[in-house]
Amino acid sequence: MPAFDLPPDLKAALAAKAEGLSRVDTAKRAGAISENYRGGGTSAPIRTERDALAYALARMPATYAAISASLHALREQYPDFAPATLLDIGAGPATASWAAAQTFDSLTGFAAIDANAALRALACDTTEGSRLAAMRYVESDVLAGLAAMDAADLVIASYVINELGDADRDALADLMWQKTRGTLLVVEPGTPKGYERILALRARLIAQGAHIIAPCPHNRACPLTPPDWCHFSQRLSRSRAHKQLKGAEVPFEDERFIYVALSRSPHMVNTARVLAQPTLNKVAVNAKLCTKAGLSFMSVPRRDKLAYAAARRWDWGDAVPDKAAE
Repeated sequence: MPAFDLPPDLKAALAAKAEGLSRVDTAKRAGAISENYRGGGTSAPIRTERDALAYALARMPATYAAISASLHALREQYPDFAPATLLDIGAGPATASWAAAQTFDSLTGFAAIDANAALRALACDTTEGSRLAAMRYVESDVLAGLAAMDAADLVIASYVINELGDADRDALADLMWQKTRGTLLVVEPGTPKGYERILALRARLIAQGAHIIAPCPHNRACPLTPPDWCHFSQRLSRSRAHKQLKGAEVPFEDERFIYVALSRSPHMVNTARVLAQPTLNKVAVNAKLCTKAGLSFMSVPRRDKLAYAAARRWDWGDAVPDKAAE
């Protein structure tokens, strides 16, 4: 999986807004907001421009990387997809919009919706002079306002459904699907609860005619059983300023996430999905795969030189050939 770093113009815009601010105060705000999210809270504590900036500086690199990795997987499975319009639901600082703009040159129309005024203001400020400058960003509760939004070729909801109760999640899933002309991508934290939320949305929309693009190689029930759960990890580098902001020592962080991409039409190819980092020894590469036939634990022996060389390059989250489906 390639690395996914914030676009240079977004980095520059955030750095310009942060110039002159107290790093101690910014780190304190970022820590409080992150702690609230980890406890299952919402974006409600983000009330001011400084709160929004602290959140973006601390969390935007990781969420951008997770969304970009999910879009990369979508595009791998559906290379002909060329959306012209995007709808970013629960957009926050427009992280998903930035990621989609970097992934799809075809995008010309951008729309976003979020109830948080501070995050909306930051998004509008940081998109000036970019492809996203003409984005229509509606300040509204997503359930209350989504019905009035135009449908789009690509709809993204990132780190949104975790903020809703079960009934509201179902209503939002239905509304998002109604607004999807082509493909819907939903990204959630890579926790057991995040996985459960994705599973529920996945099953609900398959029942309404949706087709899975990624990460699953099939539309059937997930073959994993508790305490196991499906999730992926995207590593991103930390700058010195980012390390100081997060009070971290290591020069990288790993963002754990789970996603599902669903389409109006089927685009399955004969690939399996690597569900954990493969292990390598002198004898074989061992990998846990989700295949069209279900869960598979594959061992690629070293004596099979071509297959072994290919398997050595497998990474967690990769789509790889599904031998059982060939």
